[in-house]
Amino acid sequence: MKRIISLFLSCVLVLGCFTGCQNHDGAYEPTGDALVMEGQTNVTSPVDNTVKELKLTYYPDKSMNPLISTDFTNRVLFSLIYQGLFCVDRNYNPEPMLCKTYSISPDMKTHVFYLENATFSDGSQVTNADVVATYTAARESGYYAGRFTHIQTVSATGENSVTVTVDTPMENLAILLDIPILKADQLTMEHPLGSGPYVWDGSGSSAVLRRRDGWWCDVTTMITAPAISLVKAESNPQIRDEFEFNGLNLVCANPGSDKYADYRCDYELWDCENGEFLYLLCNTASDVFSNVSVRSALTYAIDRETIADNYRGFAQPASLPASPSSPYYSQIQADKYAYDGGATFNQAVSDANMVGKPLIFLVNSDDTMRARIARTITQALTAAGFVVELRELGGKSYRTAIGYREYDLLLGQTRLSPNMDLSAFFSNRGALNQAGTADVAIYALCMEALANQGNYYTLYQSVMEDGRLCPILFSSYAVYATRGLMTGLAPARDNIFFYSLEKTMESARVTQEPTPEPTDPS
Repeated sequence: MKRIISLFLSCVLVLGCFTGCQNHDGAYEPTGDALVMEGQTNVTSPVDNTVKELKLTYYPDKSMNPLISTDFTNRVLFSLIYQGLFCVDRNYNPEPMLCKTYSISPDMKTHVFYLENATFSDGSQVTNADVVATYTAARESGYYAGRFTHIQTVSATGENSVTVTVDTPMENLAILLDIPILKADQLTMEHPLGSGPYVWDGSGSSAVLRRRDGWWCDVTTMITAPAISLVKAESNPQIRDEFEFNGLNLVCANPGSDKYADYRCDYELWDCENGEFLYLLCNTASDVFSNVSVRSALTYAIDRETIADNYRGFAQPASLPASPSSPYYSQIQADKYAYDGGATFNQAVSDANMVGKPLIFLVNSDDTMRARIARTITQALTAAGFVVELRELGGKSYRTAIGYREYDLLLGQTRLSPNMDLSAFFSNRGALNQAGTADVAIYALCMEALANQGNYYTLYQSVMEDGRLCPILFSSYAVYATRGLMTGLAPARDNIFFYSLEKTMESARVTQEPTPEPTDPS
């Protein structure tokens, strides 16, 4: 959703410089009559939505390798430099990019991707060896490791194809494969080459992104600047000041961070989901939440709208364990588990004779946002009749409490994969099984949802009725741009400058060729 905020200093208002208004989609419109030169007719010309001049920022002391970097400021540049087998739009719809065509076996466990005749910025071809090497490195990276939960093997096959096998049928593997593809021999370099429209140039006194000559894609992107100047970032306030006073055109900020610097000038503003999922986990071994009626009623005591206000409007309340922007989220279903003032939860606590019971609530104090939210939730738990001990622990103490499950309730956060896979919560060996949330039946439903997207409804119903996982919200970044600069910006998760090659998943899918019989050595 695009958000438009116009903030003018009072002196500007006094001088009468506010001469424009906003239409419904945020484009700037003059309020007066358009000026027409003598002898001309007032004919509307086609609008040029391309951006011919742009200035961005980056942290020079943080990684610029997309497999390593976790800094969202630096990652803004990556969608201009790199491409994946697929790209994913802001509504979680994948589209082919470096993948020309693909096939899926009848059991949906073998996926073959045939590559485009694409080139890196040095003119060398993107090969299946590059894809395999990139995925091997990404599996070990902190940023992308979660994508490989169910991926078993990645191998180079055919003349220029890649075969991926998974341990469970997966209908929509493509949504996980927007990982930037790097050259096989540059996986650990600070500035590896990419196949996107721009290339890093740090040879001068200041770094720039230069538009590639002979880019392999026959498509017009929104950003067409021959060169993009890059300003060195030092801090959030310095980035804000560069934007307000020194011509920085576009920045990405995290309103959910205590380091966020508020912007006070005139700008256009978009939200860009970052995948961060905030949730509660009930320890099913505790005296309180071993009771399914109590834990399944917890969702009705969570005022998600109020909690989301902490993020300055850049969070979507979610009463299902999926992003509201994803195609798996049903608002009708979500409404069944929405906040009701706590009435249902309070009644469940009373019916279970738990009024006056002690309850240990654990939160990571290293994350001050989470700590504040935990205090809000503590009020709801206290109102229901519990005697709550809120343990705000950090560092080793927090990890120890997690390991020994020394709590009844945990406020957690994770970056959920784009396919909204919940199996890590409900698998015995799942990385997110931190409160004994493993459950054979729900795990089986997780697998069914991966095989058939229509099964997400059944999965979410089971999760919410069981209650050991209670969703709260998904947060977003804020993207600020100079007014009128970006008329066609549609920032997607991890892809601020999203563009499409106008290919569809349906048109790119081909029938899988039969697997060759093993050769008889005799």
